[in-house]
Amino acid sequence: MNKPANLVCGSTVGLVSPAGAVRNLTALHATVALLHDWGFNVRLAPHALTQEGYYSASTAGRAGDILSFIKDDEIAAILCTYGGYGCVHIADEFYTAIKKHPKWIIGMSDCCVLHAACLRAEMMSLHSPQCTQLSAQPGGAAAECLRSMLSGNAPRCTVEPHPLNIQGVAQGRLVGGNLSVLCSLLRTPYDIFKPGTILFIEDVSEPAHRIERMMHTLRLAGVLAELRGLLVGSFHHCPENIALGGDIYHLIYNIVSEYHIPVCFGFPVGHGAANIPLIEGAQAQLTVTASGVSLEYFA
Repeated sequence: MNKPANLVCGSTVGLVSPAGAVRNLTALHATVALLHDWGFNVRLAPHALTQEGYYSASTAGRAGDILSFIKDDEIAAILCTYGGYGCVHIADEFYTAIKKHPKWIIGMSDCCVLHAACLRAEMMSLHSPQCTQLSAQPGGAAAECLRSMLSGNAPRCTVEPHPLNIQGVAQGRLVGGNLSVLCSLLRTPYDIFKPGTILFIEDVSEPAHRIERMMHTLRLAGVLAELRGLLVGSFHHCPENIALGGDIYHLIYNIVSEYHIPVCFGFPVGHGAANIPLIEGAQAQLTVTASGVSLEYFA
């Protein structure tokens, strides 16, 4: 798995809107200021701030923005401004370009389609807060972690124990993201579910029964049986339905507990306030004990 080049003072970060239109221009401008504070130059794609219906631009416009930045050697990293929906429209063009011009792709939510394409291209990427979250906590752990990762460091992450955790130690390639998006890519060329991986999942605004259905889909597809470890993040604004037999975490536990792999519940990834960057495609070790959880990267 190839790792893109580190950023240095003076590197340029390109901002693109590959899916929905930006909903919070104040947050975007605050993120631009944060990147400048880090010593990076910032370039906005032509359609980064525009809107055409639901999307930032037409499919051709969105594809043109990100493809031009991928091919531009002066752009060291690409930060997605917003998710929503629409990255699947440009997945094939993106994949063809990124495998020839590797660089850091940064984003989450619908942008997990782009991370999946990077994995197919054998390239690491950064599942990370986008503009709104970064600017909301410029001095926070997530922002500082992203800054460190872009500079070539990979901080060890530690998490408090959770009552539903399943103890154990696992090593494998770290992959994951938004559960709905990942399930939509199942059995496509961008299917990230490979044997021997450590998977992290999160979602937003999906009711409990849909979360449980997607987990059963992974079970029936044989995905869960091939995992080495699981990180369960936040399910932000996901309506609970206790009549199903428990809250969302308990529903997931009931499905995955039979596989005897280490599982961490409450991992700080997702659309909520706690959302640390993760290196998609990197080799990692997950350790779950009674006293807590650690995730660390290794070569």
